[in-house]
Amino acid sequence: MGAGTEPAEAQCDSLEGKVYLDNNATTPLAPEVAQAVWDAMCQAWGNPSSSHPTGRKAKELIGSARESLARMLGGRPEDIIFTSGGTEANNMVIHTACRHFHESQCGRGDSQGTPHIVTSSVEHDSIRLPLEQLGREGLAARRGAEPAHPCPQPAQSSGGAAQGPGAHGCSTDDWQGARGRAGAGRGLPDHRGTQVSPGSPWLSPQFHGPRIGALYARGPGTATPLHPMLFGGGQERSFRPGTENTPMIAGLGQAAELVSKNWEAYEAHMRDVRDYLEATLEASFGKQRICFNSHFKGSKRLCNTCNFSILGPGLQGRRVLAHCKVLLASVGAACHSEKGDRPSPVLLSCGIPLEVARNALRLSVGRGTARADVDRAVQDLVQAVEQLERDPAP
Repeated sequence: MGAGTEPAEAQCDSLEGKVYLDNNATTPLAPEVAQAVWDAMCQAWGNPSSSHPTGRKAKELIGSARESLARMLGGRPEDIIFTSGGTEANNMVIHTACRHFHESQCGRGDSQGTPHIVTSSVEHDSIRLPLEQLGREGLAARRGAEPAHPCPQPAQSSGGAAQGPGAHGCSTDDWQGARGRAGAGRGLPDHRGTQVSPGSPWLSPQFHGPRIGALYARGPGTATPLHPMLFGGGQERSFRPGTENTPMIAGLGQAAELVSKNWEAYEAHMRDVRDYLEATLEASFGKQRICFNSHFKGSKRLCNTCNFSILGPGLQGRRVLAHCKVLLASVGAACHSEKGDRPSPVLLSCGIPLEVARNALRLSVGRGTARADVDRAVQDLVQAVEQLERDPAP
């Protein structure tokens, strides 16, 4: 560390006796990541586009982070485009698919075609809503069937079910990119032995990094068409202009380094704790009262996610969590948290009955979750359910 640089705090979260099992929403910064962000803020504060030493220092740090993320994904540094997050990256892919289709149609003298983008009913809103908007504008047609080239997201963070390799956001006659696999909270590959292919957004907050993201596209602008949605100073090779957020990018690079070095241990630990959680739920409530909502025959699951319902009247997920004193969790995706008591459309689309989906809870463990944390969380759920059953008033 340079002069005047103070080390970051060893722990960036302040749980105050709580048990945090909402790692699919976001994760606390790893201490090493917090240190990397702090060092960048103090030592690499220059504009990366400047030619003097402070600018070159920032540019070098961004280049190092790009290499680290590419190494984690098994790609090349030039395949990485830094973005504000997954929503922007998904929108860029969809925008590119439509624009490339229309340009290719014009090149053939046919401007009447409409791209048909195939997706599923369990997509994140950053996929579903842009496609619906393009449909309203007459620029694309969304299809939800199961054709030869489906484009579902590879893993559903609400339920935790893996859906196999699939394309993120696009499938037209002329442009078929965006293949990917995400796991352990969307940002962490489910297992590094699996081929990770381009076109997916990678979200730093889901693997103990800061709130920033990146798009992985093989040979953007050459092997893979990629059209910018913004125009400006030419940063990120003009695919995503705007002065780079050096500290957050540095943190993302450090988070990726930790995954590359420790992925086997991380995955094994989270799977062990998740399995212990499910066994403890059944032991505490009885097998007849617990319905696991992502145990589909022949389907793999995220190693850290347990979506379940405690069966019984008046035990809606939000009510149960509201009566918990220790457990911090959610009923599904954080971006749907303001939609009231409506059950998850993802669970309904997967065939979960309405009365079961209403009671759903999503617990997602993390690297630091211990079995003792699970014991405390389940005990808290037991007392919450007992309280609701004694006082069933809404």
